[in-house]
Amino acid sequence: MSGNNTQKYRFVCTLTFGDIYGQIIVWLITITLSLASALALMGAKRPVYALATAGLVVLLSLPFLLFAFVTTLLNHIEVTPVGPETKMEPIPGNVSQQQPVQATS
Repeated sequence: MSGNNTQKYRFVCTLTFGDIYGQIIVWLITITLSLASALALMGAKRPVYALATAGLVVLLSLPFLLFAFVTTLLNHIEVTPVGPETKMEPIPGNVSQQQPVQATS
């Protein structure tokens, strides 16, 4: 197998804030309901149950949020083969196109 026969690929992430906006809203609603239930239980004889309830809801919802975000991210990564005749141009709005910040004294 020849070392000159390598294929180049272009990785592009098309994820935007709108793609994960709904997930963030659902998680914020979950946190709000958790805190509301904790405040409702605060008047009980054992306020430790209130803190445990809030912590349990947050702890159990984090893996689902992480799974949803990672799968959304992976679904928005495009891999396209690039031929030797293809001219590589930067994508508009890409992070690598931004000008570096220069310090002033």
